[in-house]
Amino acid sequence: MYKNIKIITLITVLGFSYAIANDIFKTNNEKMPNLKMPDSNLTFQMIEGYQDYKIVATHFRTDKNELRYVLANPIGYNALKDKLKVMPEGSKIVKIGWSVKKMESFSSALEADKIQRVEYMIKDSKQFNTNGDNWGYARFVKKDGQYQAWDKGTKGCIACHASVKNSDYLFTSLQAKH
Repeated sequence: MYKNIKIITLITVLGFSYAIANDIFKTNNEKMPNLKMPDSNLTFQMIEGYQDYKIVATHFRTDKNELRYVLANPIGYNALKDKLKVMPEGSKIVKIGWSVKKMESFSSALEADKIQRVEYMIKDSKQFNTNGDNWGYARFVKKDGQYQAWDKGTKGCIACHASVKNSDYLFTSLQAKH
């Protein structure tokens, strides 16, 4: 009898642990939409796992009334941390744009509300050497709760980032943590 109780307890604990682990796995590995930027051929799925990238900076775009979190994959983060003038191949910089709203609990403060866009850049001189900056760009905007590739292509991204050519086409740097 005692042996049966141990077996039932063990099965219950293992089953419960599996359920929790499975839920955490699903939360952290939610599949990215199957979308592609038509002119760069970059897909949303190419940044799968970006939620685990390190935060590099935060910015507020007054023209868009948008809070932006800027993240980098380990290659990009380490290059920014080391203040490299040219980012290495494989660097990925992701910008998440959020609308803002007043905080209910603190009325003189704003907080992130809804994701409006996810944009990213990837350093790849073999694939993106024609525009002179060796970066590929992608922008996915959220409309009616669904992401879609930005219909204006990447020419606007390339033109805008050309204004910061001397910083390897990046507007941001690693913000101090203390």
